[in-house]
Amino acid sequence: MRMVDLIVKKRDGKELTKDEIDFMIKGYTKEEIPDYQMSAMAMALYFQGMTTEERVHLTMAMVQSGDQVDLSDIQGIKVDKHSTGGVGDTTTLILAPLVASVGVPVAKMSGRGLGHTGGTLDKLESIDGFQVELTAERFNQLVNEHNIAVVGQSGNLTPADKKLYGLRDVTATVNSIPLIASSIMSKKIAAGADAIVLDVKTGSGAFMTDLEDAKALARAMVDIGNGAGRETVAVISDMNQPLGFAVGNALEVKEAIDTLQGKGPKDLEELCLTLGSQMVYLAKKAKSIEEAREMLKDAIHSGKAIDKLKTFVSSQGGNPSVIDHPEKLPKAEYTIEVKAKASGTINRISADEIGTAASLLGAGRLTKDSQIDLAVGVELQKKLGDKVKTGDTIVTIHSNTPNINDVEEKIQQAYTISDKAHYAIPLIYDIIH
Repeated sequence: MRMVDLIVKKRDGKELTKDEIDFMIKGYTKEEIPDYQMSAMAMALYFQGMTTEERVHLTMAMVQSGDQVDLSDIQGIKVDKHSTGGVGDTTTLILAPLVASVGVPVAKMSGRGLGHTGGTLDKLESIDGFQVELTAERFNQLVNEHNIAVVGQSGNLTPADKKLYGLRDVTATVNSIPLIASSIMSKKIAAGADAIVLDVKTGSGAFMTDLEDAKALARAMVDIGNGAGRETVAVISDMNQPLGFAVGNALEVKEAIDTLQGKGPKDLEELCLTLGSQMVYLAKKAKSIEEAREMLKDAIHSGKAIDKLKTFVSSQGGNPSVIDHPEKLPKAEYTIEVKAKASGTINRISADEIGTAASLLGAGRLTKDSQIDLAVGVELQKKLGDKVKTGDTIVTIHSNTPNINDVEEKIQQAYTISDKAHYAIPLIYDIIH
């Protein structure tokens, strides 16, 4: 078998077999196939696409290129959740304890952030003493005892995907739905979950700004998951404005605590109930989505959800008193109010620009080696559809430096205030099974 023949075959729009895809991925991982040939293949895939069968074969070849997490020692159906990313996306901090509180095992591997704010691991490290590194034995033990553990990715998961992603980034082939879907799903499948719930974002602050593109990506990932023997569901949710009010690490932890107590932003709570009910249903802990949703609402109102968060934090070395006293979280030295420059209705909030403002404060990384300031970030005081008067506070900035003109300017650019009525945008666009 020769790589050049496979390039010709895909260039001409023909379907690659499982053996051909396995040959290609194994050869590339072992550096027997050079970058220039894989670049040609990536471009052929970009233009010709892949069938569902090809996507499944590609995903599984990437899964098998490295280690796979064995969760067989954990009792019950393990359901993972993945978000395609957004601004103020605090869902894992809420969903993990919420879903665990109704008896669903949450064995989650999460990452660090690169961009607007930190990732889930960075946010958890806002809690004094919290440990994100556990042995596999301790990880499984905690999930069996408490239904919850969250750790950083360890081992050599999907090395083929890492190599291919780096190549796509410099060959203008990142925006290929088959390659995006296979990349995401290979990591989820290698992480060992029995079922997967996907939160696919769309809007100004999302990777997929166009709704139809987001639907196509969601369908591709669901087909791959189901084809690989993992029951998979995708929820397409809005990211035309930040989720909730907080954008920043410790600020988002505080918002997660509020939400688990029933005092959080309504959009954040609604999205977590939607995603969580899918997780509970796939774990076969409820006979219907409606029953699952009621179980989760009861867990919030009864205090079970917040108690599970305390157990989770304590079991991984964190200080659980932070849950009752969030003022113990890292706190910025300065709070600065950004005022509305006009009266009217808020018709636009660029989630991307709000995220950039948080990053300029130090809430996110510009490179993998950047240091994050866990205390800083922005808190939205007004969101889409809200009426404001000139001089009203629209955003509160939490900063460790008083000179933040560039941040204030970025926030002003993010907001559009006009005398036109705002037409409500759905939070959930679709659910794909």
